[in-house]
Amino acid sequence: MRSKKEKYDPLPEHFDSIEAAAEFWDTHDSADYEEYMKDVECEFDIKQRTYLISLDSGLYRKVRDIAKRKGMPTDKLVNLWLEEKAS
Repeated sequence: MRSKKEKYDPLPEHFDSIEAAAEFWDTHDSADYEEYMKDVECEFDIKQRTYLISLDSGLYRKVRDIAKRKGMPTDKLVNLWLEEKAS
């Protein structure tokens, strides 16, 4: 952390884009801007969980290739297939 005497860039009042905010915080330490921070309360209602399962590597490659041909992520295809089978 910097000493109180060291100067740092002023905190912009607003950012023009999410990318600009990300660039700023990628290159600056939030500890230098504590006086601008305020406590907030928030709640999270997490309804979806992720579970890991083991697949044979050959089977995974086949499913991945099918998903690629369909233009969708592998996990989405697997979820779709499981939903169809479980219904």
